[in-house]
Amino acid sequence: AQLVESGGRSVHTGESLTLSCINSKPTGRDFSTFSVAWFRQAPGKERLFVAAGDWAVGGKLYYTNSVKGRFTISLDNSGNAVYLQMNNLKPEDTAVYYCAASARSPTSHYEEQSYDYWGQGTQVTVSS
Repeated sequence: AQLVESGGRSVHTGESLTLSCINSKPTGRDFSTFSVAWFRQAPGKERLFVAAGDWAVGGKLYYTNSVKGRFTISLDNSGNAVYLQMNNLKPEDTAVYYCAASARSPTSHYEEQSYDYWGQGTQVTVSS
């Protein structure tokens, strides 16, 4: 798989944005059989977990506490894209957002090492 993110741009506090992640090199399996996550990395900080959907097993969703109620991860009906809908954005959401995928259900959905495939990232900047 080769993941490509899109949708990042500059917005103001309180605005919404939707990020997309597609698999540009599908190998016969679409995202409906993967566990897919979003991570983010703010300037000068480590990359952190944001949200995940484990469509490899039942479609359970996972969120970090700081985005619960504001962000929603979802799978496109075709299985070809995963979205991160971000509402009520705050300056602290500013980061490069990365899509990651695993062809199996990981033991921990929150850790980078659980995912085998990564995109190049898309920049989200939130200004007050």
